[in-house]
Amino acid sequence: MNEEDFQPGGDRFPPTRRSVIEAARSIDAEERERALEALCAAYWKPVYKYVRWRWNRPAADAQDLTQGFFAELLERELLDKFESNKSRLRTYLRVCVDSFVMNENKAGRRQKRGGSIPHVALDFAAAEEELGAAAVDPATIASPESLEEFFEKEWVRSLFALAVEDLRELCEQRERTRTFRLFEAYDLEGNEQSSYEQLSKDYGISVTDVTNALAWARREFRKIALDRLRELCGSEEEFQREARAAFGWDAKSNSSPTTPSNVCAKARKPLISRARVIDF
Repeated sequence: MNEEDFQPGGDRFPPTRRSVIEAARSIDAEERERALEALCAAYWKPVYKYVRWRWNRPAADAQDLTQGFFAELLERELLDKFESNKSRLRTYLRVCVDSFVMNENKAGRRQKRGGSIPHVALDFAAAEEELGAAAVDPATIASPESLEEFFEKEWVRSLFALAVEDLRELCEQRERTRTFRLFEAYDLEGNEQSSYEQLSKDYGISVTDVTNALAWARREFRKIALDRLRELCGSEEEFQREARAAFGWDAKSNSSPTTPSNVCAKARKPLISRARVIDF
């Protein structure tokens, strides 16, 4: 194993991120654009799926509305109106989506908005695959709480996916590709028959090496996910609240709950299929 696999921490990656709320209020146009890109990276899938589910819009219309929403978010400086002491950012954004779609319906707009979100790849085909046959008839929506729960689950799923990709990049930069493969095999793929002993045989390393590698990967994954989350919060209070609500984590603690099963339920299979991914 790489010598760094046995180090307790190491450099954090990526560096602590600036809140998108602060960046969106910057006088620097490039800083505001970066804020939109960060927000879009975390929220475009939840917004797209929400428009498909809540508003029962065809895929093509939902794609246009998703791109249009983020463009309007920047053009109308909607993030300037967000007050973290009154609501969560994701709740505010969901309400803004509802308002945007209703206004588009009233205006009868059908404007194509491709390319309005620079530097963010929107894989709508993948989002459609994830929706699959599980799409719910809007007529069955019982309450605002069910809408909030759906949006929250998709947001957590998106946040975890970004954190997984960040961890993959970190492992590649630190020449720990095997560490990521171990993490992927044991914590992400959902094979309940997998064990440390089996991984040690598969990779020709000791069980101790497997244990150390997975401990490092989970520790770094937690740091990365919390950094991503902090970027999407408007205040420290909101950050702590969201860490507990979304992940069951105390962001001030160096450890996670021993039974974080609700994290997996919120993130939805198969993205994070083992509770052990943050059990360290």
